[in-house]
Amino acid sequence: MFRKWLLLTAATVALTGVPAVAQTATPATPAMIAAAQVHYRSAVVDGTKIFYREAGPKDAPTLLLLHGFPTSSQMFRDLIPLLSDRYHIVAPDYPGYGYSDAPDRATFAYTFDHYAELVGKLTEQLGVDRYALYVMDYGAPVGFRIATAHPERVTALIVQNGNAYLEGITGFWDPIKAYWKTGAAPEREGIRWLTSRKATDWQYSNGVKDLTLVDPDAATVDQALLDRPGNQEIQLDLFYDYRTNLPLYPAWQRYFRRAKPPTLVVWGKNDDIFVAPGGAPYGRDIPDAEIHMLDTGHFALETHGPEIAGLIRDFMDRKVAR
Repeated sequence: MFRKWLLLTAATVALTGVPAVAQTATPATPAMIAAAQVHYRSAVVDGTKIFYREAGPKDAPTLLLLHGFPTSSQMFRDLIPLLSDRYHIVAPDYPGYGYSDAPDRATFAYTFDHYAELVGKLTEQLGVDRYALYVMDYGAPVGFRIATAHPERVTALIVQNGNAYLEGITGFWDPIKAYWKTGAAPEREGIRWLTSRKATDWQYSNGVKDLTLVDPDAATVDQALLDRPGNQEIQLDLFYDYRTNLPLYPAWQRYFRRAKPPTLVVWGKNDDIFVAPGGAPYGRDIPDAEIHMLDTGHFALETHGPEIAGLIRDFMDRKVAR
């Protein structure tokens, strides 16, 4: 609880610029304490156990947090307590990630279409019919599939290094593109290193100015789950299926132009995976999009979590009705 208090204090400073100790002291109420408490739950969706983190008042606006590769909902471990006093938070793990089931790939389709279908059904099971989407990395193709299928459900978009434009797919992707062209074993083996500890550490450190802000537990937890028997093959299947996202970019961009959802972009501008030019075009299709380029890398929450939380709180309070 003390750690959560520290996180909430950091968010207060990020949002107001005034240290909490300089403000009028307000004793924590039972409701405030309950809101800060994270629940670790699971639901069975189409026969697959989906783990999810949940916090905050269920009658508050919902934020659906969708994680990237190679992580899980654990990437939001510090963000959730910074937001759950005002918002209802749901953060699932996709199958093959975190604490969700990892069915045999011979009988389970590890595709972005399938992930979007399962996450959509999870929200229906939970009775959540309206939500803002926080999409990061793989969370973008999952979330944008949901948004284009059910635009009436989406109250806002928060995009953090999540791509929907060809400008965001550059040099890092060249060996993956080679795999897309053939689907063959040599190209598959050529990108297997992306599941290694070296690659995971690189994702957390690349583009980061102050590595003392990066929690080493994050990469350690992610790698332990990547190293489970059979998980590398799941990840390589998903790298191959990523090719199905690029043809959908025009449809996602039409959705942006037509629906014009309130949009906040918080982008680690030093990211070599989803480069900064992939973040700016959101403003082309959604002229009112609020775009913030942060001086950090792929996992921006590790170094800029309190700042991002402050931006989200301000954005949600202005753009999403309570």
